[in-house]
Amino acid sequence: MDEPAAAERVRELFLDERNGSGCAETTFAVLAEAFGLPDGGEAAAAMALNGGVAWSGGTCGAITGAAMAVGLLAARRIGDHRLAKRAARRITARLIDEFEAEHGAVACRDLLGMDLRTEEQHRAFIAGGIWRGRCLLQVEFSVRRLAPLADEATWARTLRELDRART
Repeated sequence: MDEPAAAERVRELFLDERNGSGCAETTFAVLAEAFGLPDGGEAAAAMALNGGVAWSGGTCGAITGAAMAVGLLAARRIGDHRLAKRAARRITARLIDEFEAEHGAVACRDLLGMDLRTEEQHRAFIAGGIWRGRCLLQVEFSVRRLAPLADEATWARTLRELDRART
């Protein structure tokens, strides 16, 4: 799945009128599909990560959902668990740095300027359509950055770049 197709899939899932998939779920599902992972469309494992983990305002679901997909891809491509974990961490760390540079923060509460745990602010978040604009852009950002890793040559090149950057 190329970047434009991945972004289109994000919009299809995230903007579904039933609003069944939040940031983490959408990011995980689209990347898992792009990476060709088994059960790629099943994102239930990420459902509690929305809103910065259970609406706590922590790390944005677009990052945590991406981290889950990258971890699965690394485990699939790298037989050594320790090396797979290192690769997943490095790729996710780079995403975090790029995300923060682009959006100014990585914490959901800081990105939204609201506390989704309060009923009033959660209602305002939904009614105001913030998720249709700001959150959508953040999910698309993460997916666009990582979808190219589906290509094994891009994956290998990325790992080499990250290794060089550490030395």
